[in-house]
Amino acid sequence: MVSTIKPKQVNFNDLWPIVLTTVRSVINMSRYGHTDQLTWQNRFSDIYDMCAATPDSYAEKLYEETTKFLEDHCISMKKDIVESEQNMLNIYVKYWTEYKMGAEHLNSLYTCLNNLIVKKHLVTEPENNMILEYTIELNDQSPVEIGEMALDCCTKIIIEPLKDRLVKLLLEQIYLDRIGECVNQTIIKNVIISFVDVYQYRKINTLELYENSFESHFLQTTGEYYREEGNHHLAKLNCIQYMKKILLFIDDEEFRSRKFLNPTSYIKVNNECLQRLVCDHYDTLKNECNELILQQDFDALQNMYKLLKPTHIGINYMVEQLQANITYIGNEKIQSLKGENLPTLFVETLLELHTTYLNIIRETFANDPDFISSLDKACTIIVNMKNGNCLSAKAPELLAHYCDNLLRKSSKTLTENEIEEKLLHGITIFNYLEDKDYFQRFYQKMLARRLINQQSTSMDAEEFIVTKLKEMCGYEFTAKLARMFQDMKVSNDLYIKFLDYLKSESSSNVQNQTMTNLIGLDFNIYVLQANSWPIAQLTTNTFLIPQPLEKPLHLFEAFYNKQYNGRKLCWIYNLSNGEIRMSHLDRSYVVTMCTYQMAILLIFNQHDKLTLHEIAESTKLNMKELERQILPLIENKFLLNNTNNLTSKSIISINFEYKSKRTKFKISTTIHKETRQDSEISQKIVDDDRKFYLQAIIVRIMKSRKILKHNLLIEEVITQSKQRFIPSIHLIKKCIEILIDKQYLERNLTDEYTYIA
Repeated sequence: MVSTIKPKQVNFNDLWPIVLTTVRSVINMSRYGHTDQLTWQNRFSDIYDMCAATPDSYAEKLYEETTKFLEDHCISMKKDIVESEQNMLNIYVKYWTEYKMGAEHLNSLYTCLNNLIVKKHLVTEPENNMILEYTIELNDQSPVEIGEMALDCCTKIIIEPLKDRLVKLLLEQIYLDRIGECVNQTIIKNVIISFVDVYQYRKINTLELYENSFESHFLQTTGEYYREEGNHHLAKLNCIQYMKKILLFIDDEEFRSRKFLNPTSYIKVNNECLQRLVCDHYDTLKNECNELILQQDFDALQNMYKLLKPTHIGINYMVEQLQANITYIGNEKIQSLKGENLPTLFVETLLELHTTYLNIIRETFANDPDFISSLDKACTIIVNMKNGNCLSAKAPELLAHYCDNLLRKSSKTLTENEIEEKLLHGITIFNYLEDKDYFQRFYQKMLARRLINQQSTSMDAEEFIVTKLKEMCGYEFTAKLARMFQDMKVSNDLYIKFLDYLKSESSSNVQNQTMTNLIGLDFNIYVLQANSWPIAQLTTNTFLIPQPLEKPLHLFEAFYNKQYNGRKLCWIYNLSNGEIRMSHLDRSYVVTMCTYQMAILLIFNQHDKLTLHEIAESTKLNMKELERQILPLIENKFLLNNTNNLTSKSIISINFEYKSKRTKFKISTTIHKETRQDSEISQKIVDDDRKFYLQAIIVRIMKSRKILKHNLLIEEVITQSKQRFIPSIHLIKKCIEILIDKQYLERNLTDEYTYIA
């Protein structure tokens, strides 16, 4: 830049008065008016000539003279401002506005001087001086651009000496604005903003004057004002009225901040108001909180939330009280449930509670995550309550029955979408269930009945809920359920292959009448994997299959053994059923019944009457099971009993007088109620599964970590098993000991475990 200037001789004393006239006009436009373009260009050239003068440049002298003029001008302005007394703010704003604009124009007019003096000074600063970018601000001897120098003069000569008086007048005007008096808002804003703009050239601490001289005093007086207002209104208003009042105060003050203050002050002012109006009276709000929740005064609770949320105190107490209230109401509702349809009542009651409070949280508490978390915690407590005879202790079973009622064919007709919607309701409750593995056990047993008895209302709905369970709990949780579906599909394919096998065998051996007749027989088979179906405990070891059914079974076994070498089939007769035609009556009836009942009736093809003991000998059923199966046949009048109560000597005879309006119907077996022994067996199965599951998790963790502290291992195991159940510390320790005995782990002296590969 310096090399482009062409030096020439000039007389500073001749040029400076001319330049000064223009400078005076620029800095004092209200008196001298605007400078025309030609004059501006001429003065720009004069300043250029003085800076490029030879043999010596007048740049530094020009800088000094300009500084002196601006200082004198600021002294003159200060005198006028001080003498204005009560009109001080107005005069200050008038002078400041004009001076600031003039300083900006001067900075442009003095571009050449700025480039020569200021930039040259920055370049030639000693290398060991402070960072050059900040030298202008930290070293008073360092020249700065004319615009910044003009504002520095104003700061030192006008603002610094008068700031206390200016701030006092500002605070008085703001107080009048607070109490509703009419004030000149533009004047107030311009004075305040001048404390910011005067440091506009600074690169650091640009708000130092504003914060130290005005903001700190403003925050103090704001706090004092609202402390008095808070005490005054709390003394004459109840808590609900007080919250409404202070919300208005806070809104008013926020609006006032945006009218007058720098944006950096907004949050500080809001915090000061909250401290004096809310935090100082927190005990009053806290004492009212629980009552508002009990009364369900959601408008007041919303106001309390708005007031407490931004404070350092926060909303923890409100969250705790709401959680306690939801828990109490939920437990009361659950314990009051009665009737036959408890599963549906249980789920719908919980869902209604969840939906109600979720809507409250959305509308009252702005969908705050803390309140949503409190709802989740409350629902978890309600669903998993196990004290005494609490209905929630049966939550896994009730939830499984709820799903079973939806998925099983019934007289109620729901659309596919309605079923899925209700299943999602069940999944919402399932999410809060801790003992998810117990639910899995109950659900698996009910699914088995639906699939085997062809009672599923929709396979799409069946797979829908299993998919949802898999998303929540992982593949392992639903692996057995998925294999059950797979078994049903494989069984259908196997059935087709079996029919093809029978047809091929029949055409190659026409003389075999049994096979020929069997081709037209509706004979369906399900081949189920023993480890995937919860039915092993239902099998009966002693049962003599009726002769008409014996041959088809042998045929299928022969076919299956050809298909799969080494597999063993175990027939589950107690879950099998079929149709039997009653042809000995006036009308023919087709009745569906279980295999045991078919075996009982088929005996009467050869006998009109038999004792119960003789029937037991013919079927090889134990007496308890026989009574359970024969009672529905007696109750439906197919068979007659000569005694009121069944004994081994009771004579059972065929009823030749049987009549019914229906010619096709089903006989149900007496429902087997789960005994304490059955419950204990189920409990043991789940407990054993838990042990294996935890051992697998521990091995997986230790295989990854190699060495781990005891407490860290416990925490990690709990975290990973949460999606299935919440294990007790005792059970985890027991599983660790088992793995140590199996030499998977080794315990160190430093309370650490080491994985043994």
